[in-house]
Amino acid sequence: MGNLCGSSAKCANASSPLASKTSLPSNTTSNSTSSSKTTHKSSVSSLPSFKSEASPAVSVKSFSLIELKSATKNFGSNSYLGEGGFGCVYKGWIDENTLAPTRPGAGIVVAIKKLKRESFQGHKEWLAEVTYLGQLRHENLVKLVGYCSEADNKLLVYEYMQRGSLENHLFRRGVQPVSWAMRVNIATDVARGLSFLHRLDTQVIFRDLKSSNVLLDSDFRAKLSDFGLARNGPTGDKSHVSTRVVGTRGYAAPEYIATGHLSVKSDIYSFGVVLLELLSGRRALDEDRGSTEETLVDWAKPYLNERRKIFRIMDTRLEGQYSKREAQAIASLALQCLHSDPKNRPSMSEVLQVLEDLKQSKDTTLLPPRAHSRE
Repeated sequence: MGNLCGSSAKCANASSPLASKTSLPSNTTSNSTSSSKTTHKSSVSSLPSFKSEASPAVSVKSFSLIELKSATKNFGSNSYLGEGGFGCVYKGWIDENTLAPTRPGAGIVVAIKKLKRESFQGHKEWLAEVTYLGQLRHENLVKLVGYCSEADNKLLVYEYMQRGSLENHLFRRGVQPVSWAMRVNIATDVARGLSFLHRLDTQVIFRDLKSSNVLLDSDFRAKLSDFGLARNGPTGDKSHVSTRVVGTRGYAAPEYIATGHLSVKSDIYSFGVVLLELLSGRRALDEDRGSTEETLVDWAKPYLNERRKIFRIMDTRLEGQYSKREAQAIASLALQCLHSDPKNRPSMSEVLQVLEDLKQSKDTTLLPPRAHSRE
């Protein structure tokens, strides 16, 4: 996860993003099927309740450290997948039914995140992951299989997302460009996941939506991952919750940065930024482009209102192979999501409806290939 004190530096006052005033509520018991006698059960024994037909009661396994060492060949280099703010990620193998560790090639693949002991995110964000993903199930949320908490060892076990992050597919050199149809599908999947979170009886604000937190399965279906900064939304007649400002520069809503007031409309702003990334193939924040183009929003906004100028922000790697009408509709939607006044941003359900209507459309008119300027 990122932060808001520069593009890469860690916030001095954000070492504990989930401070006591924003701590997670506790009013139900965990559904963990514990297999580790040394797990710190107290840290996951009380989780918030989320009521939704789409979110039945689920259970996650409490793994022992020995089991996860076995599943990853002692966290060996051959199992290493990468590293993020949380720590290192490893590929592991477990039995599909018993979830016991197996040899490579047998059973199912899982991704195992191991918290660095000096990690900025720390125990509270590990707990937030267990809290939310331990209870919520949806086709557009990454599935949490289990967790491990032994002494200073904190690990999370997820379903393995074969295609990796949306960030890599949009920005990494040498990767085949994502087609227009696939980009629309990905946007719709992300909107569906966020809409699910926002429609729960106890609203959940994702708070750290960005392309690196959108993972893709083998069929390029998108799922939200990394719930370490998620928190419950306002209750009663409150319009927001007040919290410490954390997140990722370039994606966070301006009113949240300025005031610490967090609402579901903060997620909608971030979704607008992801829409711009899908349209343009540019990063939300690219310091290499100079101060005049510090953020993607600042660069793209002037073009979003004028239909004839939309082509100027489109990803040249699409080579003009996209529906002009759909591109204009998504640009207009992005502009609404990025409105400076959160009250004027659409709800996630409204956003999802627009995208689903686009997908159902039979319009296949493509812009002819041309040399689009990225300036």
